[in-house]
Amino acid sequence: MSLFPKRLRAWTAILMVLCMSGIDVAPAAAGLAPSRVSGATSIVATRDADMLVAQRMLENKVVAQKLRDYGVAPADAQARLASMSDKDLHTLASASKGLPSGGDGTTGAIIGILLVVILVIVILKLMHKDVVVK
Repeated sequence: MSLFPKRLRAWTAILMVLCMSGIDVAPAAAGLAPSRVSGATSIVATRDADMLVAQRMLENKVVAQKLRDYGVAPADAQARLASMSDKDLHTLASASKGLPSGGDGTTGAIIGILLVVILVIVILKLMHKDVVVK
């Protein structure tokens, strides 16, 4: 006696064909989702966007250190930023776009070199070659 009778197998196959053909009936549609302002953003005007860019620039370690070297306190820089005209603020924000936002890239280079060295060692081991460091 079979665990799965022939008649049950036939009905299962028919049911699977019907289910799988029913899944692919609707055509796929793609498009761009419309943008909308979320509750977390406070950027309404270009001045707000420029102010945000300039404030992030002041948070950069290099810029903050240079300001301290020139004797400018962070609170004074923020006060001056708030009193700037729209044109000056936009000029400052445009000039700050070239500043690095993260590390200086040496960490990624070191990791890349280590990965290449490890890859070479693994390939040599797979070829049954000895790796000797003297």
